[in-house]
Amino acid sequence: QLQLVESGGGLVQPGGSLRLSCATSGFTFAYYGIGWFRQAPGKEREEISCLSRSDYSTYYTYYADSVKGRFTISKDNAENTVYLQMNNLKPEDTAVYYCAAGLGLRSAGRSLCVPDRFGYWGQGTQVTVSS
Repeated sequence: QLQLVESGGGLVQPGGSLRLSCATSGFTFAYYGIGWFRQAPGKEREEISCLSRSDYSTYYTYYADSVKGRFTISKDNAENTVYLQMNNLKPEDTAVYYCAAGLGLRSAGRSLCVPDRFGYWGQGTQVTVSS
């Protein structure tokens, strides 16, 4: 059974940092693209950052403009875990953050991170940025 479990959310002051984790199980990690998405109250789900499948010699990474330079996505293949390091957090980053997996995803640019391409989702973790 494929599972994704997010953790690491919480309350942080503006300018602070958090690292989200997405622990995965039940599938061959390298064959899947992994992404981070968020949804704030009253807003649509927004793509944040995605990684392509990692069983090729080259892989692709995408960041939304709103987080570029502040957030970093990474993965630990040995632990089947994906991370999202978030620095210089802003109040507008407040949202529920989700990780998701999509089989075979490997493309450059924003097409890597289209939510409909991801078939498996975690339950989400709340991030609140407030003073």
